[in-house]
Amino acid sequence: MCRLFGYVSHERTSPVKELGEEDFEEFTSLTRVHSDGWGMAWRDPETKRIEVRRSPLRADNDPEYAKLSTQLHSKAGFVHLRWATGNLAITQENTHPFLDDNMAFAHNGNIEPISQLEELLTADSMSRLRGATDSERYFQLIRQCVEATGDERQGVTQALRILMHHFPNASLNALLLTSTHLFAIHVNSRADSPQDKVRALFESPDAVPARHGNEYYAMDYRHDSSGFTVISSGITRTGWTAAATDAAAIIDLETRERERLDLIG
Repeated sequence: MCRLFGYVSHERTSPVKELGEEDFEEFTSLTRVHSDGWGMAWRDPETKRIEVRRSPLRADNDPEYAKLSTQLHSKAGFVHLRWATGNLAITQENTHPFLDDNMAFAHNGNIEPISQLEELLTADSMSRLRGATDSERYFQLIRQCVEATGDERQGVTQALRILMHHFPNASLNALLLTSTHLFAIHVNSRADSPQDKVRALFESPDAVPARHGNEYYAMDYRHDSSGFTVISSGITRTGWTAAATDAAAIIDLETRERERLDLIG
């Protein structure tokens, strides 16, 4: 379970510049809960390659996180703060984002059982796994479907339809960055919020981060002529629009146009 922040801008930007210093500071403070590693992904503006940096260290204690968050890398990217679930280890291999076929992926949720998720993967997809997380297997299913359909939009749509059928109670919240698009996925209507686990980390309910009770899986976005930003719940600033329930959007990295994916089929 994790926090996500993604952006597509009209100009080369950084996570801090795109979100704003105060909001990014509040986002980073969510390491009070999500302290099991961090990662960033962005598209190199010259090569169109997707770059990833990740670490199992706590973000607010890692100088590299602070350095990268202010650098003007690209017009598109995302940040991930990890809260490890179950018995999954805090290791480099289990840290998001995952990178394969010039796509980067980060997930906020829990898909169980992992063995059932693996049954959906081909032998080739299984051989690409490096860690033990359900999230990496979720990503490999997306990559597998994109390869099979030959189209990013169709592949992501197909993978989400499969997972919504097999794991209706899971949160599939995620960000996927490719050389041409950012996918923002907000699918979680039947997932249980981990409010008891969050509450156990704090001395009083007043200390719990914003909307970490029954809105833990909520996502909000901002979209205008200058760009698109999307974020998990946790910051208190205004000006955001709630993401539609059980929906996914595809944002063109060049035009910044946004379209909904058809998850019903």
